[in-house]
Amino acid sequence: MAEPAAADDRHRRRVRRREHEAGGPRTTRVKVSYNDDELTIIRAAAEHDSTALAAWVGNAALAVAKETVVPVSADAKEVVQEVIRSRVQLSRIGNNLNQVARVLNSDGTVTDPQLSALLGAVEAAIKRLDVATLQLMRERQPRS
Repeated sequence: MAEPAAADDRHRRRVRRREHEAGGPRTTRVKVSYNDDELTIIRAAAEHDSTALAAWVGNAALAVAKETVVPVSADAKEVVQEVIRSRVQLSRIGNNLNQVARVLNSDGTVTDPQLSALLGAVEAAIKRLDVATLQLMRERQPRS
């Protein structure tokens, strides 16, 4: 036997509305048009954030206009992931460099192959990070 409609309503997440701005009530409306595919994408994003559709569109537009969020293409996701991987790798390499410095400062020895491998890893990670950074910079279109 199915649950009553009231029980279904309790299980739904409450949809958040846009917060009131300190500048007073919002009286100006803007019409935005989407094709069916675009609207499906935007509805999914609003539902994911538990936000009303119009509130989600308004918040997204304000975030971009205020440069709180920088719009990038979907292809940039891979570039951002590479930047994250590179930062993790550089952090590990920095830890290795600290260990090498500690050994050298305590009159220990570090072999040439160990040092060469470490410096090669540093150089490769920096090059990957440079490439990913340049790609992200290209994605950002200057405002005119």
